Amino acid sequence: MIKFNLDEILKKQGKTMYWLSKQTGISQNSISKIVKNETAGINFDTLEKICLALDVDIEDILKIVK
Repeated sequence: MIKFNLDEILKKQGKTMYWLSKQTGISQNSISKIVKNETAGINFDTLEKICLALDVDIEDILKIVK
């Protein structure tokens, strides 16, 4: 199973879901679902926007849980 590590990254960088929403143009509801791992998938465009806003690589956001 693939999980998002976005909550930890936001905390580490001292940023909020609201900030990420404003930086990326992604709705707060969508950001919240990603942070809470309540989404079954993610668009590559969305993933790219998040990576660029947080200045991280894809590997930093996603982790495989066995």
